[in-house]
This record gives sequence, structure tokens and C-alpha cells, in this order.
Amino acid sequence: MAAGSEPGPAAGSECIAGLAAWLAERASGMEAMLGRFVSIESPTDDPRATARMGEEAVGELLAGGEGFLADAESEAVPAAAVPGTPERGPHRLVRFPGRRSDAAPLLLLGHVDTVWAHGTLARLPWRIERGAATGPGVYDMKAGLVQTIWALRALAAAGRQPSRPLTVLWNTDEEAGSQASRALLEREGRRAAAGLVMEPSLPGGGVKTSRRGVGLLRVEVTGRAAHAGLDPERGVNAILELSRLALEAAALSDPAAGVTVNVGLVRGGTRTNVVPAKASADLDLRMDDPEAGELLLRRLRALRPKHPDARALWSGGVNRPPLTRSGEVLRLYGAARRLAAVLDWALPEGAAGGGSDGNILAGLGVPVLDGLGPLGDGAHAEHERVVVSDLPRRAALLAALLLDL
Repeated sequence: MAAGSEPGPAAGSECIAGLAAWLAERASGMEAMLGRFVSIESPTDDPRATARMGEEAVGELLAGGEGFLADAESEAVPAAAVPGTPERGPHRLVRFPGRRSDAAPLLLLGHVDTVWAHGTLARLPWRIERGAATGPGVYDMKAGLVQTIWALRALAAAGRQPSRPLTVLWNTDEEAGSQASRALLEREGRRAAAGLVMEPSLPGGGVKTSRRGVGLLRVEVTGRAAHAGLDPERGVNAILELSRLALEAAALSDPAAGVTVNVGLVRGGTRTNVVPAKASADLDLRMDDPEAGELLLRRLRALRPKHPDARALWSGGVNRPPLTRSGEVLRLYGAARRLAAVLDWALPEGAAGGGSDGNILAGLGVPVLDGLGPLGDGAHAEHERVVVSDLPRRAALLAALLLDL
């Protein structure tokens, strides 16, 4: 795709400045919308709550039906059923026409779910103080939804439309690993020329040109139960065998090689007077590139208990492949940096340790530019906040990208 080409007339300096000015005049409207979104608590595990948030966000996206927005096609896509996980709310898919009707679409990603449980809003209410907006989900990632909505409104108000057809996909289970939306993400990703992800920016405001891959692995150890007082020698202690495996697994962490292992959750035993026959652990894996990740998985699955009568069963794998800093990704970043410069803004780039839905697209070979969302900090933390003055500028950059790519 011609992501690094010079902007045509639709994305020229005068046009970009006009979009930025229009958005700056509506900063209070962006702030008010963000407050409404934050006030709708939408934890991943409540399908009704995420459905309500999705309906509200899509309603705002299509409000007024001006310009190309009037030709949108909107769909609520039922979440896939995933054994062993709670029901998820429907995902939202909205398609818009582009000037180049025969071009592959851009895929614009976001999510309406948050990590915060119902009742958090009472303890961490929405407010704006000293230029920062706070509240559950404000940074990750309801501000990104607001920026998307207003970027498209700005284009419609200017009588413009995206260069390519545009697909907006907002899912309801990103914070739980996107298991119930993965097939949808992959389907739309295979059709896309590129992905733009409205997750929060890096500290300092940079976009994300690489993300570590994420793996989820479980090891289940089977030993043999026995009475801890009468005949402990007849037992095989699954917890002890698991502990040895966990230490060996953690020792495979090698940050210099771009891989880490975290033993994050351990289960085992029934009673203190019983030699435990079952134990399990869940491991979080991070990797900088696919090859390092595959090597790490092979080494982990090769680990075996020390006791000859104990058995270990490994399951799981890479949940989100790495988003690598490829030439295509750098061309996307080059376009964003050039357009930001028109707004007198030096847009930095960098790497992120966490994964996003952009990783899933990257695994398909789709170029992805992530972290186009707001400046702020505190994702998943009680000090979560967004710099509200950054919202119009970020929305203007997204609007310009949609004209340019």
C-alpha cells in the first residue's frame, strides 16, 4: 500500500489545518462524550453492559448521518462461544465507503470493554482536574472511541471521506484476550490493507510500532494421593513436582533474547493431611519475535517432572503473536509522522510490552500502526487518566491518516 507516499490534495496542509481547527472548537463536546462513555461501566464479563456501551458508541458514530456517514452499514456481530469462559456481548462492525471504492479497506480497531468491575465508578468517578480526565476505562480505551467518532465527524463536516473504504471494529472482549472476537478480527484483517489501533499512546505520546507477543500456557501435574501421616512415602506430591517445573520454567526467561516467563497463577491440593495428586500453574509468556516465541514454547513443553511416577500435561500457546517493526509498519509510521508535522507535532514511536488486537492482525501479515489513542497513563490502574487537550489533536491526526493512506 502507498502508506508512505506524499499526501494528495485531500490530505494537504490546508485541509489538515482545517480539520484540526474544527476539532479544537469542539473540544468541550469531546470531553462531554468521554464523560458519558466512562459513566457507562462495561466490564468484559457483563455482556449486557458491553452491549449497552457498544450501542451508545455506534449511535454516536452514526449520529446525524452527514456526508459519507449516511452510507454506513452497521452490524452487531454475536460473540463466539468459547468453552470455559463467560458469555460476551456482541461486537460492533461499521463499514464506510471510501473515495477509492475498489481499494482494500483500512481496519480501525477499538474495544468497548474495560477491566473495571461494576461499582468502580462510585469509588473512582469521572472528573476533569488540572487538565486530566479520570475514571474507569478513560485511558484504556474509551478516549480512543471518542477520537474515532470525532475524526469521522470532522471528515463528514468538511465534505471529505476516507481514501479507502473503512471498517470500524469494536469488540467486547479485548481485555480478556479476544477469544470470542478472534475469528472476526482475523476475517476482517485478511481483507484489510492496514490496521489502525486506537489503543492509548506510549508514555510521552508516541505511537506503537512494535508490541511483544503474548502466550498463555498451563501445566497440569498429576502425582499420587496418600495419607500425609500414615503412608506419605506412597504418595507423589504434585505440588512439589509443579514447584520444580515452575522454577525451571521461570529460568527460561531471557530478556536479552526477547523472551520472559511469569508463573502467574498456581493451584493444588485438597487438604493439608493429603499428599496432593493434582496441581497446575498458568504461565504468561512474552516474546519479541515469532521465532523466539516458538523456541520458548518448545523448551517449556519439554520440561518434565523429576519423579518417575509424576506426569505433566502442557496446554495453550501464543495468544497474540508479536507486532514487529517491519518496513510496512514503518511506512505507516512515516505517514503519521509527516501528517503530525503539519500540526507542528513531532510524533515519536516506540515498543510496548503488552499485546493488543493489533497483534492478531500482525500475525496475519497485515501492517499495523498502534497507539493512536490519547496521551495519558495508568492503564488498568486507579490513577488512569487522559490529557484532555490531546483529544482534538489525536482526532485530527486520525482524520488526516484516513484521507492519506
